[in-house]
Amino acid sequence: MSKAKSKEYDGKTIVPVRCEGFRGVSQSLGHHIANDAIRDWVFDKIAPDAAPRFEPTPYDVAIIGDYNIGGDAWSSRILLEEMGLRVIAQWSGDGSLAELEATPKAKLNVLHCYRSMNYISRHMEEKYGIPWCEYNFFGPSKIAESLRKIASYFDGKIKEGAEQVIAKYQPLMDAVIAKYRPRLEGKTVMLFVGGLRPRHVIGAYEDLGMEVVGTGYEFGHNDDYQRTAQHYVKDGTLIYDDVTGYEFEKFVEKIQPDLVGSGIKEKYVFQKMGVPFRQMHSWDYSGPYHGYDGFAIFARDMDMAINSPVWKMTKAPWKTEELPLLQAAE
Repeated sequence: MSKAKSKEYDGKTIVPVRCEGFRGVSQSLGHHIANDAIRDWVFDKIAPDAAPRFEPTPYDVAIIGDYNIGGDAWSSRILLEEMGLRVIAQWSGDGSLAELEATPKAKLNVLHCYRSMNYISRHMEEKYGIPWCEYNFFGPSKIAESLRKIASYFDGKIKEGAEQVIAKYQPLMDAVIAKYRPRLEGKTVMLFVGGLRPRHVIGAYEDLGMEVVGTGYEFGHNDDYQRTAQHYVKDGTLIYDDVTGYEFEKFVEKIQPDLVGSGIKEKYVFQKMGVPFRQMHSWDYSGPYHGYDGFAIFARDMDMAINSPVWKMTKAPWKTEELPLLQAAE
């Protein structure tokens, strides 16, 4: 059908995606299927000798696996371009078919959501020789680390550009931390999110003096948990996999965090329990949280959630005398 329709519409690219949505044991098979569809129906349809649609440069990069939540892809692009790189494609929150087709011309793919698009990044490395690296633009510590990592794939011009970007924004970050860290120091957080955020946002919380005491994925694989345990959290941190609503409530009740970050399904449950909450799938329609400007918004939002005076009007279950009665009823 796609082949027939492509001929009918003067050779326009038409991509069939045979997937019901969140599919597979870990719910992430849909990502793999979509990646394979791009490989088979976009990349493989490009004639090897086709003339490029743009003049390539040594500094062309593609942002892979950013869904532009709250403008995150734009925040990432700003920093990459400030350090001297040229972004030729953004996948897929602010992308286009023309950008997908241009991606095999990139000199480096920078990968945000590893879980959803490591497949296509590996394919481009094998077929086109394009290296790829992960990056994390949540919080100043991880931003600086990622900028230097990306710059390591290029020459001295880009490495110097990365250092200039870091130096330019450091005073802004110092001011944000000076304002919000005294209000958030020592506060604890529990996370339960999809994608990579259960590990990537940890550094941003730590930049504010907060501690992630529990984190988990909705569709993580074994390597997601290995990375989280080995590189992101402290010993003793609770890590959970695809917990049910009941299990998550019990974990929160037991650990008693100052903030929960999860999705829309959990938001109102915990707010009714008297627990401050931020929606970490859509940033509660705020954002961006990526980049230096995004960190200022992130810090403000976490402060608003935890230190809002509304919480003085309600109490979490573990702060009331009713909890022993509830336990007895169980």
